[in-house]
Amino acid sequence: MDYIQQQKPRKWPWVLLVIFLILFGTSWYAYTWLKGLSPEDIFKSEFVRKQVERQLGEDKAELFDLLPGLLGFTEKKTYLVLLLNNTEMRPGGGFIGTYVTLQANKGDVDILKVEGTERIDARTPASWNPKPIPILQEHLHVDKWYFRDSNWSPDFPSSAKKSLELYKGEGGIAADEIDTVVAFTTTVLEELLKITGPITIQGITFDSDTGIEKLEYEVEYGFKKRGIAFADRKQIIEPFMLELMDHLTDDVFQNLDTYESALNKIADEKHLFVYSKDESLQKKMDAYDWSGRMHGVEGDYLLWADANLAALKTDHAMERTLSYSLSKRPPAHESEDFRYLAAASMKYTNNGSFDWRTTRYRTYARVFVPIGSKLVSVNGSMKWDRTDEKGEIDEGIENGKQWFGTFIAIEPGETKSLEFIYKLPTSVTDKIDDGLYTLFVQKQLGTVDHGLTLGLDFGKTITVAKPAEDESEWFNTSYKYETDLRIDREFVVSF
Repeated sequence: MDYIQQQKPRKWPWVLLVIFLILFGTSWYAYTWLKGLSPEDIFKSEFVRKQVERQLGEDKAELFDLLPGLLGFTEKKTYLVLLLNNTEMRPGGGFIGTYVTLQANKGDVDILKVEGTERIDARTPASWNPKPIPILQEHLHVDKWYFRDSNWSPDFPSSAKKSLELYKGEGGIAADEIDTVVAFTTTVLEELLKITGPITIQGITFDSDTGIEKLEYEVEYGFKKRGIAFADRKQIIEPFMLELMDHLTDDVFQNLDTYESALNKIADEKHLFVYSKDESLQKKMDAYDWSGRMHGVEGDYLLWADANLAALKTDHAMERTLSYSLSKRPPAHESEDFRYLAAASMKYTNNGSFDWRTTRYRTYARVFVPIGSKLVSVNGSMKWDRTDEKGEIDEGIENGKQWFGTFIAIEPGETKSLEFIYKLPTSVTDKIDDGLYTLFVQKQLGTVDHGLTLGLDFGKTITVAKPAEDESEWFNTSYKYETDLRIDREFVVSF
């Protein structure tokens, strides 16, 4: 028997109104008129279609045309929803602590299963033995690749496909019927609680400042004090989510602009991602950058991905600054095509202390760079925590990118840096020689507020740079810039 009490199918009309109001805006007259329509009437309404097109333009209005299919009015749709805890970071946005399987069918939503991933992993058939990633086997001592660890790729479509594979292998309900995977981080819950205000579930009050910490405490320790069995420790999550949704539908019209701003922020800062087997829908998700896909670029590229390995929820206490530098180097001999040396480094500061939620930070860090890059050296790698022995360096190719990876640990109150030094490929350096350099720095899904510092010395005078440096730095050979990685960042330098 599931530890979550099964809910009756939840009707869509109010949820549909929320979506419509937030995305497209409307007047009080239109609101009261829409409220009286059935979902089918809303989708068929020429007035509604014109309002959508007026608000968003013809191109984005095509998204509205997808809603009938998404909500199960053309055929039943089955969704796998992943709740990602980004205080326990993983490459695909955060640790998959809880999942929901649901179906939408002609205006009704039926929740098939809500549970912690440890439950489905514990039911894994003995015959299902996918080989775990070596670093997971070494540091987490797992005997197979479990569903909870499936989002190992920083490219969400890749992670979602692996999640579906492992979910099916472990006997997940309705596995063959799932059309779409949706994932969101706990930051989404915090942003929504800022708008709705506190909510109280089972005598516990959750707000935007401490709500996620309280939720984590309840499922890790608090359940014991309330006499709840370990197997049922995550029972509070579903009523929490339903109560939050009820608050949203209650006040969305009065706070329409606030909700619209919050949802735009959530999407831009990569805390909500969608993968669909439907190619037309997936193309739309890619086009609006809602799929969490790694970008393909022609110039320079950088993505740093951390994977919390048995470090509790310590990511909430970690302060990070990503630094990237490059400099011109003369070739050692005439046959060498190497011209620029790049260095990507992350400075980690552990601002926590040893407690129920925080410990030494243990991460397997990977840097994704242009294909053809050649590793020169690594500084700061560790074999294990509390050791001076240097760790092994791994490398590979994924999603058209070269990656280098290793392990590092940071004690509470400590600051450490990990640096990868590598040669840039000719695909990048030839463009510099031709007078143009571009850099795309992609944030890791689910991260919050990394710093970003650039120090790029091209050995030739810069004429134009976007974003622009301080005027005092103009017309020299170096480009220096400081910002953050709340969103992806693009840079263009001309010579």
